[in-house]
Amino acid sequence: MSNTQSQSQRQATSILAEENDGGRRFGFGENWRDFLSVIDEERVAEASASLCRMLGEDSLEGMSFLDIGSGSGLFSLAAAQLKASRVHSFDFDAASVGCTQELKRRFLPDCESWTIEQGSALDRSYMESLGPFDIVYSWGVLHHTGNMMRALENAALPVTPGGRLFISIYNDQGLRSRIWRAIKRIYNRLPDGLRAPYVVLVMAPREFMSAAPALVRLRPGRYVRTWTKYKRERGMSRWHDLVDWVGGYPFEVATPELVFDFYRERGFSLVQLKTCGGSLGCNQFVLVKSTISS
Repeated sequence: MSNTQSQSQRQATSILAEENDGGRRFGFGENWRDFLSVIDEERVAEASASLCRMLGEDSLEGMSFLDIGSGSGLFSLAAAQLKASRVHSFDFDAASVGCTQELKRRFLPDCESWTIEQGSALDRSYMESLGPFDIVYSWGVLHHTGNMMRALENAALPVTPGGRLFISIYNDQGLRSRIWRAIKRIYNRLPDGLRAPYVVLVMAPREFMSAAPALVRLRPGRYVRTWTKYKRERGMSRWHDLVDWVGGYPFEVATPELVFDFYRERGFSLVQLKTCGGSLGCNQFVLVKSTISS
């Protein structure tokens, strides 16, 4: 690891330690490592399709792609298979870096245009060193850094003029978001053996509300399909997403208006928006950087 990267990790660790306020940071990479066991060609295809839908493209041929907080590496892999000219993946979590490397080894071992390393979205000098990218992607990451506003600022740095920034940020639900923050802190203070039962306990009311209409109509299969067909939503796994929702900490939120105004002031225009309807979940934004320098 270079001196720049080592300094980046020290800076980010200091910020995260302050944000954790005595709690333990969620093991994002450990969750993704478990997710690797279910990744197959179908999930990769769904991830690729979701990228194309939001970006309005049939392929990424001729475009460079930066994955901030690559996690499992699924969307870096999708971008590479969509023929992006260059893919660069990084994550603060060493286990997530390992997951991304494993997916590359498994699916595209000879792809020389895909690079992977450890780095921090909170380190401005590191972000500036990456160079320009046509597409900068960060799904459900920047609100987990411990300093979301700095991460939002830094995510804009590598976007080339005319390029696109595709991010998703947890929706601000006011009091509910503060309750979720407490739930997440509790999860990270529990012994490992109690964490899965805690996820089930926390999510049981929500799952019951989802299942109730199907059960009343004596059609339980409708609820079962919300699990079995979940991979059609970005190729993800419902269980691993539930664990992330309950345990993902640090945790910050933003209204769609805050994100829109923040980037408008920095020369970006919103071209695609998908909200979670004011509920638990992430709002998705695709923004284009102005070609006119300020």
